[in-house]
Amino acid sequence: MSELDASPKHWPPLGLPVGSVRAILTLFVVAVVVVNVAKNRMLDLFWTETLLIALAHYFTARRFVSLPPDLMKRFQDEGLIEKDTNPLWLPRHCIRFIILGAFGWLAWHLHTQGRLKVDETQAVSMLAIVAAYVAGSTVRAVGSWLGSKTKRPPSSAWGDFKAIVVLLAMGIAGFPELFGMPEFIPDYAHRIALGLMLFYIGSR
Repeated sequence: MSELDASPKHWPPLGLPVGSVRAILTLFVVAVVVVNVAKNRMLDLFWTETLLIALAHYFTARRFVSLPPDLMKRFQDEGLIEKDTNPLWLPRHCIRFIILGAFGWLAWHLHTQGRLKVDETQAVSMLAIVAAYVAGSTVRAVGSWLGSKTKRPPSSAWGDFKAIVVLLAMGIAGFPELFGMPEFIPDYAHRIALGLMLFYIGSR
């Protein structure tokens, strides 16, 4: 077998552990958002949208098929699936904790400046987005842990309840928008509806 045949078929970008580039990009976006909100600068909508995508990657469930260890190793060696490594060589879930720490610091900073109030629309909305995702993700994680301990599948009734609540909230907030009558619904109703939607996505 030649050296070329023995070489790997592909390698992660820049030779870093899988997910490292995504982690760097996500932390950069979080840094831009946190610094701008902390300094009371107007944030471009582009950054908010990018932050939502980044949060969706780190705080929503991703489904995997469970494979036997020997089969998993074979698929990894053949390059069919990525090897299970931690981004930037950091401990597991470290990127999530850094993100949470950054927004935790932002909340504390705004509180000490007396800016953590309803009329600070940009700051409060940003923290509400993060809180909704994290709350949903936490509920999912706790539910999975309890299910593994009790050996009971998740309650379908709980899933139905969450779906009904979020659909009703989005309907109440969204239909006036569709028919060109947004003045019929106060701003806080939109925020509550969107927060419930983010919570639902995080909890799935």
